[in-house]
Amino acid sequence: MSAASPEPWPGARSGAQPAVPPPAPIAVSVPAAGADTARRIAAAMAPLRPALVLLFGMPAEGLPALGAALRELLGEGCRVVGCSSVGEIGPAGYCARTVTALGFPSASFRVGVCVLRDQALVPVSEWMATLRRFHADFRPDLRRSSFGVLLADALARQEDVLTATLDAAIPGLPIVGGSSAEGMRFEPTCQMVDGTAHPGAALFLLVETDLAAAEVSFSHFSPTDRRAVVTAADRHNRVITELNGEPAAQEYARLAGIPVEALTPTEFARHPLLLRTGRRHHVRAIRAITPEGGLQLLSGIEAGNILTLGRAMDMTRGFAEALDALPRPPLMVLGFDCVLRRLALERAGMDGQMSELLARYRVAGFNTYGEQHSGMHVNQTFVGMALMPPEPG
Repeated sequence: MSAASPEPWPGARSGAQPAVPPPAPIAVSVPAAGADTARRIAAAMAPLRPALVLLFGMPAEGLPALGAALRELLGEGCRVVGCSSVGEIGPAGYCARTVTALGFPSASFRVGVCVLRDQALVPVSEWMATLRRFHADFRPDLRRSSFGVLLADALARQEDVLTATLDAAIPGLPIVGGSSAEGMRFEPTCQMVDGTAHPGAALFLLVETDLAAAEVSFSHFSPTDRRAVVTAADRHNRVITELNGEPAAQEYARLAGIPVEALTPTEFARHPLLLRTGRRHHVRAIRAITPEGGLQLLSGIEAGNILTLGRAMDMTRGFAEALDALPRPPLMVLGFDCVLRRLALERAGMDGQMSELLARYRVAGFNTYGEQHSGMHVNQTFVGMALMPPEPG
């Protein structure tokens, strides 16, 4: 453990809870199938008098009932917001088939929730007006830290527009988030606020805190010298139909040095396509091969884009270095980690090692089908908001 690393989550080693809850957020994970899930989460959160509880996981059909039960147990002063997911990050690192709950104490947090409806219709003007009104009504205290959290429905495929709209409506606000779908089959998700499901909506949270907040991002790829031009694409459905004038899957397989029939989600995770924006390369992750031989992506794509094949680097050391670069050890990192990164770690037998790092740096959140930060929608990236003690003085 490096000198800058925090101690593990309170009680992580022995299961004991501190006599006095810390003035910092906490996270707990409980089995999704448990009959007493709501009671166990509420018991852990109640000492915080939480302003917000985030829920990640749980089968989509059960999430509204769980949110409603928690709202009743914790009181109307606590907002309960969440989504189903493909995997969770709890106090012990990666977990699955759980509900991971993050509690934010009212003594040091204030939160507002905005529902951006009808993602599929892309009502940008309506979203813009709603967000500006929401921000004005919230009246952020400029003496405190503020940040935004976006929970988007991956199946709507509108994250690029959502992030750009948020960046334009509330400029300068750091925003992180994740795209959710249920399970590895990419099934419909549930977006929930206070026990009510909001189909087809994205959830935006505006959070204000006495703690210091810093955005964190980490991608474990570097560009190679192998490039391709998108010569034909279905922009709406995020499908590349041609690369370099050839059927997309066939040309991608040639660039990666893998037979087309051997292409799997794990191979997609090992050999991502990178799109350069400014000085940085961002992953345009492949979800599947279409029946026509195209590449179905998890981010927007257009004909004329120049893509570079990525090369994987160390997935654990680089992550630790990114967290060690924070000015102070985090009390919690609200984290959104792409499921393709998790698949690659599992394939390499490094998921246990990564779980230890996630626990060490107090990361809690969920595995995503896309991540949002700095006004962009990206893939195969870890993004998070580190919450730290205020700067001395």
